[in-house]
Amino acid sequence: MQDLDALRIFARVAEMASFTKAAESLGIRKGRVSTAVRQLEADVGARLLHRTTRAVQLTEDGRAFYTRARDLLADAEDLRSMFASERTSLRGRLRVDLPTELARSTLIPAIPQFMAANPQLELEISSTDRRVDLVQEGFDCVVRIGPVVDETLIARPIGALRMVNAASPAYLARRGTPRTLEDLVSQGHAIVHYAPTLGSKPFGWEYPDGNGYSSLALPGALSVNSVQTYHAAGLAGVGLVQAGLAAMSPYFESGEMVQIWPDFPPELLVSTQN
Repeated sequence: MQDLDALRIFARVAEMASFTKAAESLGIRKGRVSTAVRQLEADVGARLLHRTTRAVQLTEDGRAFYTRARDLLADAEDLRSMFASERTSLRGRLRVDLPTELARSTLIPAIPQFMAANPQLELEISSTDRRVDLVQEGFDCVVRIGPVVDETLIARPIGALRMVNAASPAYLARRGTPRTLEDLVSQGHAIVHYAPTLGSKPFGWEYPDGNGYSSLALPGALSVNSVQTYHAAGLAGVGLVQAGLAAMSPYFESGEMVQIWPDFPPELLVSTQN
């Protein structure tokens, strides 16, 4: 039976197409990665990787071997955790990516208690609103809000985010308070456009239609790709926004923002872990 550590190292190199990136994600020296792969190739009697100065690619034998190795590693992990106590602390390095606002408002405040319960865990947190590549960028898991867009990933719901419609008092003083869909158009309302990637089609104004949710295209001179900038634009009175209740609640309490059309909120967003 092959050394599982060597298989893990080989699998990470194959997934990241780089000895250097694999070493960084595993927290080991690049020399150890190279040695492990060379020894593995010697053990199986086949060249598993094509190495060039620019890239590392699987050979035909390497692709077949990687498929079997990935299944074996998954089975080994299931076996290892079969009788693990739920109170066993985590250890090693965990690399996670999640939206910036979710990290600020929810995750970071809970970090001290989590790390105290898992003192042998080294945690790396990346905060970004773009969709990262789990494999190429070496993340163990990501948390995202909204539907799963890559069906090749394993995802499960971990919570729901209640959404609300909001605007600043100054904006409502200029345009009026919309109470129907028709008001959004007749009163000349504008929204702040949000798109994770600038240049892509922005989201419209989402509303329940009795059979689910629909989207109404509304004008907006500003497009942003950051949740914090989106909130700031709403606070500045640039346009209407649709955001998470948890983020908007402090602004509602201070009077800096006003919740509008409470009976027609946008769809609940579900966070998923991939």
